[in-house]
Amino acid sequence: MSQLPPLLWLQAFESAARTLSFTAAGHELGVTQAAISQRVRLLEDRVGQKLFVRHARSLTLTPAGQAWLPSIHDAFVRISEGTLEVFGSTSEQPVTLRATPVIQQSWLARRLIAFHRAHPQVAIRLVSAIWPDDFGPEGADIEIRYGKGEWTGIEMQPLGEEHLLPVCSETLAKTLSAPEDLAGHTLLHAVGFGVGWPGWLQEAGVAHVEAQCWSLTCDNQVMTLALASQGGGVSLTHRRLMEQRSDLVAPFDITVPSDERFWLVRPSRRHISDEAGVVWQWLCDSIK
Repeated sequence: MSQLPPLLWLQAFESAARTLSFTAAGHELGVTQAAISQRVRLLEDRVGQKLFVRHARSLTLTPAGQAWLPSIHDAFVRISEGTLEVFGSTSEQPVTLRATPVIQQSWLARRLIAFHRAHPQVAIRLVSAIWPDDFGPEGADIEIRYGKGEWTGIEMQPLGEEHLLPVCSETLAKTLSAPEDLAGHTLLHAVGFGVGWPGWLQEAGVAHVEAQCWSLTCDNQVMTLALASQGGGVSLTHRRLMEQRSDLVAPFDITVPSDERFWLVRPSRRHISDEAGVVWQWLCDSIK
């Protein structure tokens, strides 16, 4: 045991190796990116080998890091499982649910209200995430992610197929009779989606119109929808997210399909508390 590196160093390595991000590891462990970087460097000095290849904006594991990660990850899983076996879980611990702000507002909110009325004894902690690095198997019991479902180590339940369509305020919609009428208006872009305005305009047969439009880009859909609802332009959004929006209308019936979708996910190897299981089943049933 005296030859083992400090636990904090191993924890920093495992989190950074799993997320391939010092920043994401810092968020997960509640420390700064610099602290994770320092702990990893100290660990590399201790073992005498580099564990990461540091690129300008990303990380990759060295062969040594790749070979070591499964052992370290399994060790932490076994510690967690052993703790639960001996001490059990506490009902005082809330169920942590992580999702993007837009899916929280447009899809999750009314379902959580209904769940709370049916199960007021189950405490839920809702956490927001925007970027892919904000998500991960640690730190949340359940997540709602967006993507193609190409993740490992998790159980997934799709919310359904996704189609995107333009939305705007009712006043602005009255000026839009055909897709060509978008010329001269502001197109609101949300980054991070595989299908955007170019894809929809192509589907509508008016790809040339984009050059005649103004552009405003936000890092999340909450802001593009807020701007659209206040007459600030036309936003492209998922049909699913229009379920509870009375402040937005769709000026056209044309939609474009996306190979990305929203997924309800949870870690497949972690012990699931009874409370988390109840929340998971409720949300799965609400999809049907």
